[in-house]
Formats: sequence, C-alpha cells, structure tokens
Amino acid sequence: MLTSYNEALDNSEAAFDFIVVGSGSAGSVIANRLSENNNWTVLLLEVGEEATFLTDIPVIAPLFQFTNLNWNYLMEKQENMCLGLVDQRMAWPRGRGLGGTSLINYMIHVRGNRRDYNRWAKMGNPGWSYRDVFRYFTKSEDCSVQRQDPGYHGIGGDLGVQDVPYRTESAHAFVKAAQEAGHAYVDYNGKRQMGVSYVQATTRRGLRSSAEAAFLRPIIKRQNLKILTESRVTNILIDPITKQAYGVQYIKNRQRYTALVSKEVILSAGAFNSPQLLMLSGVGPKKHLEDLKIQVIQDLPVGRKLYDHITFLGLVFTVNQSIVSDQSVLERPESFLKLVLNGDGPLTSLGGVEALLYFKTNVSRDPKPYPDMELIFISGGMHTDVGEYYRKTFRITDEIYNAVWKPLEKKYAWSVLPMLVHPKSYGHLELKSSNPYHFPKFYGNFFTDPRNEDVKTFIAAIREVQRIARTPAFQKYDAQQVKTPIPGCGHLEFDSDEYWECALRHITGTLHHQVATCKMGPRNDPEAVVDNELRVYGIKNLRVADTSIIPIPLTAHTNVPAFMIGEKAADLIKMNWMREK
Repeated sequence: MLTSYNEALDNSEAAFDFIVVGSGSAGSVIANRLSENNNWTVLLLEVGEEATFLTDIPVIAPLFQFTNLNWNYLMEKQENMCLGLVDQRMAWPRGRGLGGTSLINYMIHVRGNRRDYNRWAKMGNPGWSYRDVFRYFTKSEDCSVQRQDPGYHGIGGDLGVQDVPYRTESAHAFVKAAQEAGHAYVDYNGKRQMGVSYVQATTRRGLRSSAEAAFLRPIIKRQNLKILTESRVTNILIDPITKQAYGVQYIKNRQRYTALVSKEVILSAGAFNSPQLLMLSGVGPKKHLEDLKIQVIQDLPVGRKLYDHITFLGLVFTVNQSIVSDQSVLERPESFLKLVLNGDGPLTSLGGVEALLYFKTNVSRDPKPYPDMELIFISGGMHTDVGEYYRKTFRITDEIYNAVWKPLEKKYAWSVLPMLVHPKSYGHLELKSSNPYHFPKFYGNFFTDPRNEDVKTFIAAIREVQRIARTPAFQKYDAQQVKTPIPGCGHLEFDSDEYWECALRHITGTLHHQVATCKMGPRNDPEAVVDNELRVYGIKNLRVADTSIIPIPLTAHTNVPAFMIGEKAADLIKMNWMREK
C-alpha cells in the first residue's frame, strides 16, 4: 500500500493550479501530464481507496464487482426488460478506487473504428477525427502484441498492451472457425477493424495495467502532485455572478474541506459521476434542478442522453472435449507461481475473454464497411465457476441459471457475447435528490428504437454465431448449441425471431460502456454540454474529460478511448495556459 496517497492536506483550505476530480483512465493521465510541469501544482481527488495486489490478477476480474471497489449502481426498472434478472434490474458496475473502472474491468484493449472518430469530428467537433486522435492512442501504449500492423502501435508508453499469454484450444477453434466463415484475421487496432482476432489486453507481464499502475504509481514522488484517496467531492465551487469555477468542496474523514484553484477544475469522475457533480453544482437541466431546489447557474442538458453497450448472455455451445476453461486449473498453486514468476499461465486470462470478432450484420443499413456488432468469445460461461460469481455480476436469477447453466456444470461449453456497438436506443440519468450521497437514477431505455433495429441486429448476430459454430473447426469438437428454453420464453418456438426477442428481454446485460452524459458538440447542438476543447458551456475554468463527453457509441470498449481523452485533454490544457502565459 502506498500510504502517501492518503495523507491529508495541511489545512482545510488549500490552493492549487489545477484540481482533477476522479482518478480513472482519463483523470490519472491528466494528473500525470499536467504535473510534468514543475511550476504547476495539481491536486487529484479520488472518492475510493487504493486497491490491493489482487486486482492485478486478470482472471478474477468479475470478483471485484462484489467489493467496495464497485459503486454497485443499478438501472431503474424498465417495462418488458431485464425479466430474467434479480428484481428485474440490471447491474451497472462502475469503479470506485484509485484507477477508477480500470481496476475492475476486463482489460480488453480496443481503440475503436476510424469511422467512429471521423463521425465524431463531423458532428461539429474539430480536432477529434481519427487522424487527430491517433497519436494519443500510440503515445500512451507500450505494445508487444505479436500479430500487429506496422505503424499502428506505440512502444515505450506508460500503458502495457500485450497478447494474453494463456489461450485455450477453444479460442484457437473460434479464430479458425471465424476465418472458415469468411472473416479475415486482423489487428483490430490496426489498419482494418472488421475481422477476427485474439484479444489484445491492457496488461503488462500478465498483470492488469490499470490507470493507477500505469500513470500514477511511477510519479508518486512528484512534489507538485498531491493525490488524495477516500475524498468525496460534493460540489464544484462556481461564482454565480461571474460563472467561473474557483475550487471544489470535498469530504474526507467526515470533515469538509475546500480546495481552491487558480487555473482550472477538470472533472474526470466518469460517465455517471461527472454529470452528477455538474448538476449538484447548479449546472444542468433547469427544470430538474429547480425541482430539487438546486440553484441554477447554467441551464445545460447534462445527463439527458446516455448510450450504452449491451450484450446477450444466452449463447452457449457444448463440445465433446476439454478444450475450454477449467476452474480446477485456476486453483492450482502452480498457476499462481506461473503468473508471479513468468507473467503467464491461466490466471492471465481476461475473465475468460479470449477473442473478438467485428462484423457487419446483414440487417445493417450503413453503406460503408462499418461493423455494427462485436462478438466476444469466452472459453467458458456462467457455469464455469458453478454459478458462484460470474452469473451474479449480471444478476441472473436462480430460476434461469438452474434451467440453462446448471446442467452444464460438468460439461465442456463455451459462450459468445454479442455486443451491439451502435445502438439506436438511448437512455438518460438524473439526480435522485440534492444529497451528494444519494446515487443518481439510471434509465437504460433499451430496445425502444421505433424500428426495433437494435433487436433485429442482435438476432442477426445470433444467426452469425450459429453459422460460425457449424464450421469444420468447431464441428471437429461436435459443437452443439444449448437449446434449453429461457424460462419465460418456453411458449415460443425455439430459434424463431420471436423467441430470441423474448430471450433478449430476459437476459441482457451491460458491458458498462456508457457515454454521452456530458456530450461534446458545437454551440448550436441542443444536446451539447462541452465544446470541442472539453470546456463546459457558459462556465469559465471548468472542463469535463472522461467518457461522458463521447457524443456517439464507439466500436470499442471505452477504457482505451478514455486514456486517449486524458492525453488530448492534457495537451489542450497545456496549450491554453502556455498561450495565457
């Protein structure tokens, strides 16, 4: 434990050049890059605590959703959705510790598609095209992936990026099967994204490369950087007359502190807590704030849009040989020794995630070669740990687990999680009250697009997984889809479109990639909260820099885009204050 992270300030009212709120993937980068300037003082505030070594072990990633490193947020109930989840409520995990969600995620390293960023820029956000942001991706990383496209990766950066050293035979079968089905092998972070690949991981020597490990731990001795954990920011101090941010208030050890700022407050508290803090500070939808008796300083559509990546949990296939994950192997002492001594072995597995496939379904209306689905190959399933943890992270009910997965506990089976990368449906979040300790209320609003395209795209993806399972590479192992009807859908013909829509409405979960709650956009965009330099409209000296500013769902897992946002934000801030000087 690095106890210097937790030393209190000398007085209850201290001043800094910059205050960064939140130590997640963006906030940690910003704190690192700004404190490179010895003349600037930086305060980084984190509500959670420092994690233990255990979070570095990739295979047990799901377990940390049951600890105080997770906020344990739940989505509000939605009609005809989450019908097979406990209390019909979806878990929305979010990291709460030094390193943010990079402490508890699955370490899947995906930048996104070049068309994501070009669309982002064309929405009126100059500086965010793929050409503009590419250098920030490569700046962060120290990549040792074996099969990579030349010129698309960085070496010597702070963030470890590597192949997962351990692969099951089922992963090799999936990659081969996908190619037999017509999908090319690609470096999905390289020249082309569409195709199949073994997963690339944000790990170094087989251990998690979290934001804290990569960007904070190496600079802990910088005298101009103060890092405080277990410090809960309750509001941003904004002068209601000048509309200028001048500090924050936070609570630590049950004592209220004020930290003042001479240059900027940078909000990097994530897609949920950045909008929450803005609204608590009087920046948000006027009527919503007035209803909660919060003084309105700036009327902005904070939290009014929320995109998410969801996945279907019920695609499972049995095989006739032991080519899949084996829980007993993970529990052997030699597996731990392999990890610690060599950085390899089964404990380096990303919670069972071994390969990814990006493709365009046959129902896509996009004329360009632009994927609308990601398939996540898992060399096991909810049954692998006999229902102890993995299925509980998704809140699958006992009734559904016992019907579908319990009979598989002594069988060999693998799974695919299809992820809808460009959903048409979107939700929102709002405050529950003016109390900063009350969780926000989250509304997913899934499968509500008027043409039902999200459901149709999922069904098309299910058909593609079935096609891949029929290839020789999988039939060599007699791969068979598990056809146990989902309880609640048994009245429908199995494998009909109607059956799959019912199943989707029962056992769909989030992959926690929420974006757009502090959406970036030009001044004439009625949904915009920040401009293309991350400045909050109408408020001086206040920026938001995290995944909440991403205006559209990306063809990515959002951890790596968050690192990129942190890198670009730091450059924008540096250039701004160098000009001022």
